[in-house]
Amino acid sequence: MVNHALTGNAQVTGENGWWNDLIGEGKTVDTNKYSVLAFNVPGNGSDSFSIENYQDFVARDVARIFLKGIETLQIKELYAIIGGSVGGGIAWEMLALAPNITKNLIPIATDWKSTDWMIANCFLQEQILNNSSKPIEDARIHAMLCYRSPESFKEKFQRTINQDLLIFNIESWLAHHGKKLQKRYQLSSYKLMNQLLKTIDITRNSEDFETLLSKTTATIHIIAIDSDLFFTPKENLETYNELKKFKENVFYSEINSVHGHDAFLIEYKQLDNLLAAIF
Repeated sequence: MVNHALTGNAQVTGENGWWNDLIGEGKTVDTNKYSVLAFNVPGNGSDSFSIENYQDFVARDVARIFLKGIETLQIKELYAIIGGSVGGGIAWEMLALAPNITKNLIPIATDWKSTDWMIANCFLQEQILNNSSKPIEDARIHAMLCYRSPESFKEKFQRTINQDLLIFNIESWLAHHGKKLQKRYQLSSYKLMNQLLKTIDITRNSEDFETLLSKTTATIHIIAIDSDLFFTPKENLETYNELKKFKENVFYSEINSVHGHDAFLIEYKQLDNLLAAIF
């Protein structure tokens, strides 16, 4: 099962598949060998269904809905649940709710909880989405600063000028990403997905971390990104070290990249190498 990220959807492979490099015939997740399941987060904007009361939902609600979907399909156990960013956070929540649902959990560029830093950025996103005259564009411009890294921008732009617009290329690039998202994304979807990202926490109104995760026999493969500003490798290592205190089958690896959080969508070869042994 593959859980999509903030502006993603259930189309993980095929014509417009956002993880085509990873999933398909003869790929890392080989569709000749595995049946791949992906659900849209309700209200993510890929159909006409929208949710206006976004503050009524937390990440765990989506995990419950996804588990209901698996149950409806009469699937007793998955081989793996994999997800990046908020999709990985929902994967953590699924495992906490249903410890026997999968043999492997593969959370990428995510964690079992949103940190204060993550909550702060989501709070700013929400302020922009609720108060800006161009909410989707402006929120996306801010978000891109956290999805990438200072080194990534330096490598890409080198302080160059866009001669047609007479502004820095970094500025025209950010404006382009804002306009591009505005054309394909709904405001209600952005607000909802941002809320889910802010509310990842498997221990919310529940048992503590060790009690929850000592119930599962699933192998957990944590994959961090060394330049991730959102879900930092330091936080991921702390999670790994906590798990190792009471659980044997836990693994930690890092994608080495200048590209920051978005590296899980960019560094296919490294991800491919890390996932090859599992699949």
